[in-house]
Parts: sequence; structure tokens; C-alpha cells
Amino acid sequence: MSDLRPRRSVLYMPSSNEKALEKAKTIPADALIFDLEDAVAPDAKPTARANAVAAAQSGAYGHREVTIRCNGLDTQWGADDIAAAAKSGASAVVIPKIADTKQLDDVSQHLTASGAPASMKIWAMVETPTAIFNARSIAAHPRVAVLIMGTNDLAKELRATQVRGRSPLVPHLATALLAAREADKIILDGVFNDVKDLDAFRAECEQGMHMGFDGKTLIHPGQVDICNEVWAPTDADVDYARRVIAAFDEAQAEGRGVITVDGRMIENLHVDNARRVLSVQAAIDALG
Repeated sequence: MSDLRPRRSVLYMPSSNEKALEKAKTIPADALIFDLEDAVAPDAKPTARANAVAAAQSGAYGHREVTIRCNGLDTQWGADDIAAAAKSGASAVVIPKIADTKQLDDVSQHLTASGAPASMKIWAMVETPTAIFNARSIAAHPRVAVLIMGTNDLAKELRATQVRGRSPLVPHLATALLAAREADKIILDGVFNDVKDLDAFRAECEQGMHMGFDGKTLIHPGQVDICNEVWAPTDADVDYARRVIAAFDEAQAEGRGVITVDGRMIENLHVDNARRVLSVQAAIDALG
């Protein structure tokens, strides 16, 4: 069920900060997460909830996909957050610390009971050891559209050191990625904490892109442009994809079974990859 809607850059915005919500209208992120959880103090949560719903209902964010991160149902705010988000017009609710499908069923039931359209999806945050073990069933849940890696919480739970290259986390990132691909769902890499170290940020984006993630969650607007660049096909990628498809079509028309482009043997899987590159580029171009 995965789609080619660009989700290269997915920016968390604290919904208690009205100036941040206003600024988000001008930031070139592909998607926004209006946050009611970690970025909001307990006494500010009701105001943040109202702000997030108003922002989602405003229609003022253009092509940006709008979602709302609710507090979990095990908190005093979770049920009210989900009920408010249900009719907000947001495309999805982002739910932290999903551990199993029972939690997903509970969230889905709350959405339905609160009048959410069937099109409203769940973006499930994978950020605990239990979630990693249950990644296949979480990804396969019918209301889940996107998995989000909660790398900070996962590292905390694992007692893992957060180092450049993320070697302690790579096996767990790969496990969740496998689950997402098996279920044909979107999966987003976790945040990068040092907003001033853009070289290290770019390296982590490239790592995530090379692994196969569809994009990355972000905590600062200054990270958006690099993220969008890394997860977009280059001009060379697009040119090569076009030449692969042209060579394949020509070979088929002539009844040839062996195809090479730039000295490389081309098989059906390479043609499929080339078509995906062009489709991704078309989706990015459609953002305007």
C-alpha cells in the first residue's frame, strides 16, 4: 500500500508555540508533525491540542502533509488528543511507543468512535525493544501507513551509546525496515540531535537513504534542505533511469534479450528501479 508521496523531510513542530506553527507554513518540509507529546509541557497540553487542531483545519500548509502526534492512551491526555485529532483534517495521528497491535487496535477504535474518516491513518513510532520484536505485526496493521523510528528512546532503552554512524542501532533499524518493506509501508528514519553539525547530519541522512528509508524526521527547520536534497534523485540518477528504460524498450522491440547501459548488464529489476526513480522525481516535481 506504500505510495510515492514525498516524505523526505518530516518536521516536528511544538504545537504550544504559535509562532512555530505560523513559520511552518513557509518551511519546505514534505510533511509536518504537530507535536502534543515530548515538546509540550504538561500545563500547556490543552492549549497545544487546540492549536494543532486549528492549524490542521486551516488548510494553510499547502502541499505539506499534516499529522498530529498525540500523547499515548496510557497518559491522561491521550484519549482527548485522539478525539480532537480525529476531526481535525490531519492525514494521520502519530502515536508514540507503539509496542503491539493491541495498542494500534485501541487507537483505531478511539479514532472511529470520535468520528475520524476511514482515510485517517496511524503513524506508529517504533522506539522500544518490544516494538522491534513486534515490528512485523505493527507494520502489517491495516490502519498503519507509516513507521517512524524513535531512535533517541530506542537508544535509551537499549543503553546504547549514540555515536556517529549509529553502529549500535543499525541492526534494529534494519529489522524495522525489513518489516516495513514486507508490509509495503513507508518508514522514516529517526531524528538527528545536533542541529549545528550539518556535516554529520548529512552523513546520517545519506546512511538512512542508502539503507532504504523513505525519509527522515527532523527537529529543526535548518535540517530540511539537506534532507530534501539527499532523498531526491540527482540529475544523473534521472538521466540514467531514462536511458535504462529507453534501452529496455528498444531491446524488447528488436527481440533482444541482452541489454547493457554504460557497460552494465540490465535486468528487469533495474528497469523497475529506473521507473521508480522517475516516479519519485515526478512526485517531487508535482510539489511545485
